[in-house]
Amino acid sequence: MSRRCELTGKGPMSGNNVSHAKNRTRRRFLPNLNRVTLQSETLGRGIKLRISAAALRTVDHRGGLDAFLAKAKDVELSDGALKVKKEISKAQAANA
Repeated sequence: MSRRCELTGKGPMSGNNVSHAKNRTRRRFLPNLNRVTLQSETLGRGIKLRISAAALRTVDHRGGLDAFLAKAKDVELSDGALKVKKEISKAQAANA
């Protein structure tokens, strides 16, 4: 399982540990990933995703998973999230 957010594409970054004596050693900054189940109003079911805490706040801010995926770029989404986005758009087109 990769350490990458399924909605935003946020992944590990690299940097330095800097000691008091200014010795520098390489380190990794890992994203704060959480396993969550988000509810889709259009599909009427929950979708399990591994997303960052910042992405979870953004989903709430935009008004839910359906609204977030409608605005999200396809390049940033994982394969599973892209599949859910297409399901939602197909269901919305059928209801309209």
